[in-house]
Amino acid sequence: MTEPLDQPRTPDQLDSITQALNSGMFVHVRRMLQQMRPGDVAWLLESSPSPSRKVLWQLIDPDDYGEILEELSEEVRDGIIRLMDPDKLAIALEDMESDDLAYVLRDLPEQLFNQVLTRMDEQDRQRAEQALSYAEDTAGSLMNTEFITLRPDVTIDVVLRYLRRHSELPEGTDTLYVVDQHNRLLGDISLASLVVQAPTATVAEAMDTNVEAIPLTMSDTEVANLFERHDWLSAPVVDEEGRLLGRITIDDVVDIIREEGEHSMMGMAKMADDEDTFAPVLTSARRRSIWLTVNLGAALAAASVSNMFEATLDQLATLAILMTIVPSMGGIAGNQTLALVIRGMAVGHIGDSNARWLLTKEALVGLINGMLWALMIAVVVSLWKGSWEIGLVIAAAMFINLSVAGMAGAMIPLGMRKLNIDPALAGSMALTTITDIVGLLSFLGLATLILLN
Repeated sequence: MTEPLDQPRTPDQLDSITQALNSGMFVHVRRMLQQMRPGDVAWLLESSPSPSRKVLWQLIDPDDYGEILEELSEEVRDGIIRLMDPDKLAIALEDMESDDLAYVLRDLPEQLFNQVLTRMDEQDRQRAEQALSYAEDTAGSLMNTEFITLRPDVTIDVVLRYLRRHSELPEGTDTLYVVDQHNRLLGDISLASLVVQAPTATVAEAMDTNVEAIPLTMSDTEVANLFERHDWLSAPVVDEEGRLLGRITIDDVVDIIREEGEHSMMGMAKMADDEDTFAPVLTSARRRSIWLTVNLGAALAAASVSNMFEATLDQLATLAILMTIVPSMGGIAGNQTLALVIRGMAVGHIGDSNARWLLTKEALVGLINGMLWALMIAVVVSLWKGSWEIGLVIAAAMFINLSVAGMAGAMIPLGMRKLNIDPALAGSMALTTITDIVGLLSFLGLATLILLN
């Protein structure tokens, strides 16, 4: 009997399937895949090179296609979809929740999107079109429309009998929503509360009217912050008139939080957060070359500052030894501030009301650090090189660069947000360019003025 693989994902599990695949044991691999959860199959596909990925997809039960597509990262999913014909894709999308359906359809090429829509039945097509009508990265695009509503005047006994008639409740149901005849949200009642109520009590008597609903247009980041702050498992979504349109569940919010984390981590390396680890060589090289080109331009700009002071460096070789210290310290100090501000923006701590206070605070931190480390480097360099003039030059440059770095680390992400530029992708490079140029300009400029005049 084949050993079930319903266990945590491990490198050993990946290795065993890969070995079986390489040995041509396709029937064995098919059995192994059938015993895995959709999320684990998605992980396996993402962990496999492109040739193996194609073979694995052929061995997966078509009935599981929809659930697996939901779990895949965007780039890997797009590659898998290119292996499917429109008919099979339409069938795979049939049982998806509305939010997942919109997520998959939104990224399809226009021609394939139209082909899939025409092959869907009327109910699924309407569901898809409704889900796609909401702006991306908002509560509307996150919500699913499978939920249960109650009227306030019915008794608990009636509600329980109504629920028993269902073969199953919508996935992730922890709360039932109470609405009026116009579908306006009045309150909610949790399943845990429902089962302990007196059968003769009405829903109006048992429901919680202090329910916080999420506006349809709220950003997904704000939604995630609310879930984290209130420890919600689900939350209703309403329109401007308070009508209940859907609900957001914790599994969707976990995806948002994970994506935000991946975005920040990959952004520091100037890479897309959904980049396929096993993408083709030329594809990966082309994508990475874009930011490498931009970074080369920034590095040349900093190098041009050194070139301006070539005569100074020719006369004072000591400066060449010390000139990297000031830009390096500025870069570290600035990136500390940059990371702090980007995180604050991500979790919603920073807005227009407190941005000025933050800038003032970081400017003061920069001044204090500048004075502290300027004094320290002055003493070290004066004793090391036996010249108080060189110690004075590097101290003054250190003070200037650390002061600028503190301000720049706060101003860059705030300014980029105003311009709708992602600071996680571009902030670090912009800051490094500034601290390199200011550091070299102040150090070599002061050296020219003080030491050669």
